[in-house]
Amino acid sequence: MTGIYTSQAGARAVEETYRRLLAGWPVPAEHLRVPTREGETFVVASGPPDAPPLVLLHGSGSNASMWAPDVAAWSERFRVYAVDVIGEPGRSAPARPALSSGAYPRWLGDVLDALGVARAAVVAVSLGGWLALDFATRYPERVRRLALLTPVGVAPARAAGVLAAVAVKPFGAWGTRASVRLLLGPEARRQEASAEFVRLLARHYRYRMEPVPVVDDAALRRATMPVLAVLGARDALVHTPRTARRLVRLVPSATVRVLPGVGHLLPPQTAPVLQFLTAAA
Repeated sequence: MTGIYTSQAGARAVEETYRRLLAGWPVPAEHLRVPTREGETFVVASGPPDAPPLVLLHGSGSNASMWAPDVAAWSERFRVYAVDVIGEPGRSAPARPALSSGAYPRWLGDVLDALGVARAAVVAVSLGGWLALDFATRYPERVRRLALLTPVGVAPARAAGVLAAVAVKPFGAWGTRASVRLLLGPEARRQEASAEFVRLLARHYRYRMEPVPVVDDAALRRATMPVLAVLGARDALVHTPRTARRLVRLVPSATVRVLPGVGHLLPPQTAPVLQFLTAAA
């Protein structure tokens, strides 16, 4: 696990913070560890075991705790599985196969198989959005509905935003705070818990540097399930206009919403996502 951190002490600091965040999970939950070809995967399961399954996939530099504000509402209607993506600062294996290798959809298939889930709704953010879309276009029969929040990989990333954040990061605590604001946008000031965890990771975590592959036209056309995409108009990472245009053009089942004045970190989407998930087919 320490391979994705700068030091043993840094790994412990992130793990301890994550444990505290999980301790505040707002509903009863099970902590599951399931086997996959990429190593053990950690899943937080909430909601009635016999309810329809809902899989949650976080973004890069995050973990299942990011879904704590949403899970109380969603777990009333679904069996919610918040998955720690491999190679990220959670409790899953530190494996990081190449994003272009096809390993991630196979890994997610292993997770669903281990959970006994044949078909599920999926909500995913940022890198998790790319992962979910890659999986859904390869195995559309396994995804009932797909909600994508500021997904990367639908269009080439905005390099300028990343470069600006990297440029200010060396300037101590001020640089770290400025970097977080540039990357996440205005919502970072209001979601202080999320921003604080990102600042902790900026000190101790080795972020992925590999470019995210762009999902091609033929693959996007295979996303035949109902799709909701929520984008921020001021996203420093996602090229929002190109992402919206490709989804509208290539995914007829997609509903695309662009939120004005919003960056990569969205304001709460609990209610609109639940409305989408529970809509008539």
